[in-house]
Amino acid sequence: MSQKLNIAAIQADLKWENPEANRLYFDDKINALESDIDLIVLPEMFSTGFSMKPQHIADEGEMLSWMQSKAATTNSAIAGSLMVTENGLFFNRFYFVEPNGTFHTYNKRHRFTLAGEHHIYERGDKQVIVNFKGWNILLQVCYDLRFPVFSRNTSNYDVVLYVANWPKKRIFAWDTLLKARAIENMCYCIGVNRVGLDGNNYEHNGYSGIYDSLGATLAFAKEEEKTIFATLSKAHLSETRNHLNFLADQDAFELK
Repeated sequence: MSQKLNIAAIQADLKWENPEANRLYFDDKINALESDIDLIVLPEMFSTGFSMKPQHIADEGEMLSWMQSKAATTNSAIAGSLMVTENGLFFNRFYFVEPNGTFHTYNKRHRFTLAGEHHIYERGDKQVIVNFKGWNILLQVCYDLRFPVFSRNTSNYDVVLYVANWPKKRIFAWDTLLKARAIENMCYCIGVNRVGLDGNNYEHNGYSGIYDSLGATLAFAKEEEKTIFATLSKAHLSETRNHLNFLADQDAFELK
């Protein structure tokens, strides 16, 4: 178990529907990082942008292999979502890849109907919590942020991790809800968004952030391409929860 977890979150201007260009971009960004990072977080659909046209560019394993290679080289876990194809179906799939090549997946549950995501991508059916270096990390994707019941902390997770392509016109909601998820779940909350125009001419302005269990800002990026860093502390999390045991007062109900 590691008492500290060093995070690097890469806020990027994604190249539209161009996996090779994005791979090269993130190669450079990751290669520039220091060697003491435990977890590197990339945005939602980091190889393509939030596209509804996966038919010819959905990943069939190439980007996963790249993630495994980078995780091994850097000795860091790498996390982010990809459009993937499996058995003729498409998924917006979050990958969490450990340095030894082991990987965990979460299929996005709440599909963004305003963009027609529910017509293209299959729906996830389960919550996924990864144990990495003794830290329990809940995986979530973009629109999931609006639905607090699905991220409700009944499993004693330590970190909730959101990757996104969240547009500028609704950035106030993104910024506010990230802090709310940290506060209500008494956990660290990491939100990694993109910047720049996508292929549908929607503008994204980032606002990636890392927050502690009381909603205080540990790291934040506004409207530029930027990598932000933070160190999470298990001792600080435990101390806060022991002093303010709010989770013990949650209502009991089941999600079906």
